[in-house]
Order: sequence, then structure tokens, then C-alpha cells
Amino acid sequence: MPDLKEAWAFLENSDRIAGAEEVQAAVRRVAAEIEQRLSTAYPLVLAVMGGAVVFAGQLLPMLRFPLDFDYIHASRYGAETRGAQIDWRVTPPASARGRAVLVLDDILDGGDTMAAIRERLIELGAASFHCAVLVEKKLKVRKPIHADFIGLEIEDRFVFGYGMDARGYWRNLPEIRAMRES
Repeated sequence: MPDLKEAWAFLENSDRIAGAEEVQAAVRRVAAEIEQRLSTAYPLVLAVMGGAVVFAGQLLPMLRFPLDFDYIHASRYGAETRGAQIDWRVTPPASARGRAVLVLDDILDGGDTMAAIRERLIELGAASFHCAVLVEKKLKVRKPIHADFIGLEIEDRFVFGYGMDARGYWRNLPEIRAMRES
């Protein structure tokens, strides 16, 4: 049974980083950038579950060009707030071979998960790899990958909302919040 007190404590111990209107504007901008770059490529679009579900659900109807859609499930967090080994629950499909592939994810943190996804897609024979993230964290260390399309850049804090969760809670928030430092 979920701990509702813990869920509310996460919310109460957080700061709003981006309001719903700002997030929606970022999604519209990313959609326009993707359309400009990939509208003639007939791409395979892959959403990384479960964090990208909200981002993908809002973004896809804004893309006014033909595409194929599927999903993958790779995670480094689970119920934790720090990353660990990559857990492949659903691997990229063989239909990526010869295709322009656009991967949608909620956040580009250290970049290890997205780098592993890119590596797997290239191994499968994807013609090109592109990634779009709702949020990219500004880190002081070099990342193994950079997003092609970025909605919002944020400081290095633990964030949740708009698909991102805090120990399973609050994916459903329309805004993005960050845990306060303790």
C-alpha cells in the first residue's frame, strides 16, 4: 500500500521549478523543432516508459507529419532517487533497422540511460539517432550524450512532476517541482 503521508511530504518539501504554462510552452517549442528537423524522415518515435508517457502524450499530437510510434522501458532509478544499473524491461524493437529514430524521455540527467539506448539502437542498425527530453539537468561533469531537443534546462536537483516521479509519486503533476535541499 502506498504511503500517502510520504507522498504529501514530498510535495510539501519541494519548490516549483516550472509552472504548467511554462512546461506547455516548452513542449510546443520542442514539437516545432522536431517537425522542422524530422518531418521528411518518417521516423520511428520511441517513448521511454514510464517517465516519458506524459511528455510523449502531449508532444505526439503536435507533430504534424507521418511517424511510427513504439516504446522502450529502460530505467536506472526504480523507487530510488539516485541511478544504478540499467534495467531493460522492454528493449528497442528490430523495426529500428534502417530508420531515423527519435527517442523521447522525461529527463536527461547524467546521460547514461540515453547513451545505452543510443548504443542499442545503433547496434540494431538505426540509420540515425535523435533524442528529445522535457528536462535536461545542467551538470558540472561531461555527459556521454547530449539531447538534440530540450524543453527546459534546470539546475542539478531531484525533480518530479509531468511524468517524472518521486519514489513513484506525483508523475501526474502538471508542473515540475524540485526537492528542497536538507
